[in-house]
Amino acid sequence: MTEELDLAGQDSDAGSEEVVLTPAELIERLEQEENLKRARKEDLKISIHRMEMERIRYVLSSYLRCRLTKIEKFFPHVLEKEKTRPEGEPSSLSPEEFAFAKEYMAHIETYLKNVALKHMPPNLQKVDLQRAVPKPDLDSYVFLRVKERQENILVEPEADEQKDYVIDLEEGSQHLIRYRTIAPLVASGAVQLI
Repeated sequence: MTEELDLAGQDSDAGSEEVVLTPAELIERLEQEENLKRARKEDLKISIHRMEMERIRYVLSSYLRCRLTKIEKFFPHVLEKEKTRPEGEPSSLSPEEFAFAKEYMAHIETYLKNVALKHMPPNLQKVDLQRAVPKPDLDSYVFLRVKERQENILVEPEADEQKDYVIDLEEGSQHLIRYRTIAPLVASGAVQLI
């Protein structure tokens, strides 16, 4: 898994033209399903339905925990990316995640000032969190599934003696490739991280 935030909310149904519900919408729809209201309490359908709702809640919680962990790990870079985002481009963070990142950064700065920086000489009492916190490793390798055919993808060499080369990504194919190469395709939804 890449350390870059996978915030696009990619659908897992490769090739489907139907808009897939988000997990929160799916839970809401499952809870309101009319067939279950008519079923008897001891019916097997109800217990299976409840188990499926709990499974979806678990997957959603795990996904959100992963996102928050990445935000905590790379908070200054996440906030900088959000500040430099063009006006028309959709945010990669939900409003709650953005508020969390800002609050987390404020708490870290306050903690550093109160615990360490105030005890240091005046010329060392400032810390640049952009430089102090590591950046996401965009050169890590990720597995992906191609949702839309892509042609002429430039793959940069790993070593200096190698040459750049171009590949085509066929719809439905799976690849292991450097994240930096396919980051724009992930953002556009043409490929999905798996």
